[in-house]
Amino acid sequence: MAELMFYGAVGEVTGSMHMIRIDDHWVALDCGLYQGRREESENKNRQWPMPPKDISAVVLSHAHIDHSGRLPRLVRDGFEGPIYCTPATRDLCAIMLPDSAHIQEEDIVYINKKRSRKGLPPVEPLYDYSNALAAIRQIQSTSYGRWFQVVPGLLARFNEAGHMLGSTGIELAFAKRNGHTPSLYFTGDVGRPDKPILRDPRAFPECDAIICESTYGGRVNEQVNDAKEQLIDIVNRTYERGGKVIIPAFSVGRTQTIVYFLHEQIVAGTIPRLPVYIDSPLAVNATEVFKMHPECYDAEARAFQRATGDILGHGCCTYIRDVEESKALHRRRRPCVIISASGMCEAGRIRHHLKNNIRSKKNTILIPGFQARHTLGRRLADGADKINLFHQKMPVRAEVVQVHGFSGHADQTDLLHMLAPLAGKGKRVFLVHGEEDQSEVLASKLRETGAANITVATHGQRIEL
Repeated sequence: MAELMFYGAVGEVTGSMHMIRIDDHWVALDCGLYQGRREESENKNRQWPMPPKDISAVVLSHAHIDHSGRLPRLVRDGFEGPIYCTPATRDLCAIMLPDSAHIQEEDIVYINKKRSRKGLPPVEPLYDYSNALAAIRQIQSTSYGRWFQVVPGLLARFNEAGHMLGSTGIELAFAKRNGHTPSLYFTGDVGRPDKPILRDPRAFPECDAIICESTYGGRVNEQVNDAKEQLIDIVNRTYERGGKVIIPAFSVGRTQTIVYFLHEQIVAGTIPRLPVYIDSPLAVNATEVFKMHPECYDAEARAFQRATGDILGHGCCTYIRDVEESKALHRRRRPCVIISASGMCEAGRIRHHLKNNIRSKKNTILIPGFQARHTLGRRLADGADKINLFHQKMPVRAEVVQVHGFSGHADQTDLLHMLAPLAGKGKRVFLVHGEEDQSEVLASKLRETGAANITVATHGQRIEL
């Protein structure tokens, strides 16, 4: 008997992890980091559905930290099995997991200072650099479309998800029983059609059950071309005010999408040739990985590459690693675009750029996509007139604009288009990776199409397959 257990990214959009039991083996689909309220996330990130030594393998949908970021902790706590993913995901994890470890180590210094002042004992970081390297050593990559054995009785293959470089949906086939080969499809994060750089997501395969993300299950977002037009307008009006455009963006995926758009529009002459700074060492490294994997590009990106020699900002963007170069941007008074991490404004250099620019009406804070609950990015997107930064209360005078069309996630229309044909045939659909209201709206919309077997998954829920 095969069993499915939902553990992470249920009722929320971080901490992705779902468990499959086949005979005596447990297999994890993803192993992501929880993000949000610090103490709550810290506690969740140290807990497991079972001892890690009892998990036989991990199958990873993609490299974003909310899907891969707890792998070093899993290894630290005793997991010794293989981690399966695509070659591009492997190469991204090789830079993202050590970077995450560095953040864990930095955060714990700050936390322990606070604990010391309260007379509390120090705590250890979630994981360290050596744990990240150990996790990377356990990664085994395989290309799209090829079946491989995860554990005895369970095969998997990767399908293009179109969400970020190397992202996949995971098709799972169980050993034949009573003349039938039961199957399960985990969508991972589903991309949008016509998203720049990447190929479109493939249609969901025929299967008995689907675990589907629902980040935007309750809303219809701007089209990609609408987002492009908004970007042009935001850059031009901020330039006319003599201000800066500050963009908090995930170093991997979102940054490269926005750089591609900016490069394209500078070449086309629809925005001025103003300086564009990518202030994130991780984004610099990730961009190099993007250049290593042109096999993941769509036809449009390949054509732009042939025309310009580089799709990611050659000749119009400055990539910054050095801390002093980053600090020099604070003294800059002329118009420019600054893209920096983290994407939800919870850590990293973006917080310094916000501190130095949020109090001027000339500037614009452009938030390019979804922001999780309880993050600084969400508070800004929701219209906060004051924020706390570095223990200071600061007024928000800069223009704040949220543009959902840059998101790498399919919206309600996209998800219904992909799910409805299967759900209408009576296939079981489990909705995950969405705040509860988003998942419930998508479930309701699917039921309106005649689908009856729709479940919004809950934490710890166990299902026989």
